[in-house]
Amino acid sequence: MNTSSRRQFLDSCWKTTLSASLGFAFASQLGFAESLPRMTLDRLRFGRLDPLVDLMQATPADALLPILVKQLRNGTSLADLVGAAALANARGHGGTNYNGYHALMAMVPSYELAAQMPKPYAALPVLKVIHRNARFLQESGNATADALAPLDGHASDSALVEHLRARDIDKAERSLATLESRSALSAYEELQTVVRDEMNVHRVVLAWRAFDLLRLTGNDQALTMLRQSVRFCIDDDSGQQSRGNYPNAFRALLPQLMEKHGLHRRERGDQVADDAAIERLADSFFGPDCASAANAAAEALTAGIDPADVGRALSLASARLLLHDPGQTRESPGKPIGSVHGASIGVHASDAANAWKHIAAVGSAQNAFASLIAGAYHTAGQSGNVGKLSYDHDAEPCAKKEPTALLGEIDGTIRARDQKGACAAARRYCELGHPAANLFSILLPFAISEDGALHAEKFFRTAQEEHAIAREKHRATYLVALTRVMASQHGFSAPGVDAARQLLA
Repeated sequence: MNTSSRRQFLDSCWKTTLSASLGFAFASQLGFAESLPRMTLDRLRFGRLDPLVDLMQATPADALLPILVKQLRNGTSLADLVGAAALANARGHGGTNYNGYHALMAMVPSYELAAQMPKPYAALPVLKVIHRNARFLQESGNATADALAPLDGHASDSALVEHLRARDIDKAERSLATLESRSALSAYEELQTVVRDEMNVHRVVLAWRAFDLLRLTGNDQALTMLRQSVRFCIDDDSGQQSRGNYPNAFRALLPQLMEKHGLHRRERGDQVADDAAIERLADSFFGPDCASAANAAAEALTAGIDPADVGRALSLASARLLLHDPGQTRESPGKPIGSVHGASIGVHASDAANAWKHIAAVGSAQNAFASLIAGAYHTAGQSGNVGKLSYDHDAEPCAKKEPTALLGEIDGTIRARDQKGACAAARRYCELGHPAANLFSILLPFAISEDGALHAEKFFRTAQEEHAIAREKHRATYLVALTRVMASQHGFSAPGVDAARQLLA
């Protein structure tokens, strides 16, 4: 009788599982995966999306694209492709892989960009991000290994915040499961208490994008998607403590402000702020002192200002950081000196502000107040790293007037990587009142063709969303900021885009 050890037995099972997973992906490429028996594996499962999730996780990027295009032509929806890619990402990376969560955060933006594309290229933004997702799964080794495993059925308490701050992953995830079984929205709101503990752009954007993806993965996957934030927060807090930065001062400041202004007992206000009031708030949020900015947000909310208007000021301050940014002082891969795309002050601030606002729109008034105060604290204190004047203040003025000529000028300056010229032409276009939709149409192909240092799709949608809800006086700010980023990132093509374009054509 074979008396192999338990370790040898489990190792043998894992190798069998791995072979089955790779075999399924290969069989999918050959078109007969459905005839293979489905093994019962000790891994997260996703119902009808199971085969697609397995395919997304196990298949190399270049091999994946033709399979997905074929599936699209056979009736698979773009929504299912994005939902399956998100679940493969969550199961593989678990929310703690830098490239992994950047790919995840780009998924809904790519899906929304797809709706703006001409046929037959509607799927191009999605395929670009899925190719990126597959590359990172392969490069990290998570194509064949899972970061998230199923949680067993044992009940737990609901002390999520306590367990997160104690950095106990097992207890925190079980508490999250208990809360989610009662209400996914309540679990999400409770999770934000700890998301707000640290001012990390990825922490807040991941928290929003993972929740937003539920419209494509299905609400029944809420636990899987939210577990990513649990792990990110614990991982981030451990890193902050090792660097001597834990806990963040905001953790003690927020309850003081909520109590001081009686925000625990208030409902959302509906008082409309005029343009000047929004600009004054934006000045506070752009200012050098984080605590003062947080207090300014709390005072505005206490005065009954509509949280949406506080959010508008937050976005305006963030866009100003981008427009005042002198750019990188050192060259890095895909980002020459002077670049402002990717992980720049302004792009990060804008994406974070957009996420804080979205989180504030979900759940209770108290969640809204706390999230906007956090956003103000997060945005402030960065203006010392940018110029006092807009980056293009000394650019040669653009004299063109006719919209077609101006759009041609913008296109040319982007291709020349002339950030100042691009800003000047975009400002001129907006000042003359030409249609914003036509400028977005010129900028969209650049957001798709270029890599953007992992931020192209996300920031395009950030700028587009902010422009749509901004006061008319402030809308040009977002178009000029987006035009600058497109000029900054041009010349660094995204892997997989040309192949996807040829397949779709």
